[in-house]
Amino acid sequence: MDILEKIVVDKKRELLLKKTVIPLKQLEASLLFQREPVSLANALRKSKTGVIAEHKRRSPSKSVINQNSSVQDIATGYMNAGACGMSVLTDTKYFGGSLDDLLIARAAVDFPLLRKEFIIDEYQIIEGRAFGADTVLLIAAILTRKQIKVLSELAKSLGLDVLLEVHNEEELVKSIMPSLDMLGVNNRNLKTFEVNLETSTALSHQIPDEFVKVSESGISSVSAINTLREFGYKGFLVGENFMKTTNPGESARQFIKQMAK
Repeated sequence: MDILEKIVVDKKRELLLKKTVIPLKQLEASLLFQREPVSLANALRKSKTGVIAEHKRRSPSKSVINQNSSVQDIATGYMNAGACGMSVLTDTKYFGGSLDDLLIARAAVDFPLLRKEFIIDEYQIIEGRAFGADTVLLIAAILTRKQIKVLSELAKSLGLDVLLEVHNEEELVKSIMPSLDMLGVNNRNLKTFEVNLETSTALSHQIPDEFVKVSESGISSVSAINTLREFGYKGFLVGENFMKTTNPGESARQFIKQMAK
């Protein structure tokens, strides 16, 4: 099995347990479930930078990235730096994240939060809403077209934005539907973990204009963002570039400051 397949197997086991411990009614009764979400897609459309800054402690490709910085400090730092929003990894086994990270970030900031998770079930959409997410990530590589439709329509009915992630043309073609807000191209090959920004440039012309284009992974320079902008990209997910430093918020501030030059 490749890494995605392993993650999905573990996610199914995790969900079986979660559903017995915290029923849907309990999630729907949470205070944050009543909160009005803030649109990440709209923020990206209006933004001059388009930076979505990520909180990520570790990853399967790079074991430890940053285990020391507090989520609250990072979230506040990213918002003050001028990022459009923040992506919060909530997978524990492979990325060292948790729903508590999302909750803490939500308490600290009022800009859009993306729940970055391997979503395979409607329960996770409702869970994300209950823990303060504004946007959910759907990964085309682990979902059928029917699943993408069901999950994205549920998210939209709850007022959430949907970022659909693809890695190649085949995933893009099967995924396009009206219930998506943003189409993200992941530049990382999840089988080899190699990163190539040409994945974003090659697929850009096939993404309809009604969707906000987001480029993900391997973005570490302002020049890369400037190149991607020429291909119609409005959003740029930057994770390890900030998180590998001792002060991710300050790193984001310096990066965004460079963009303004």
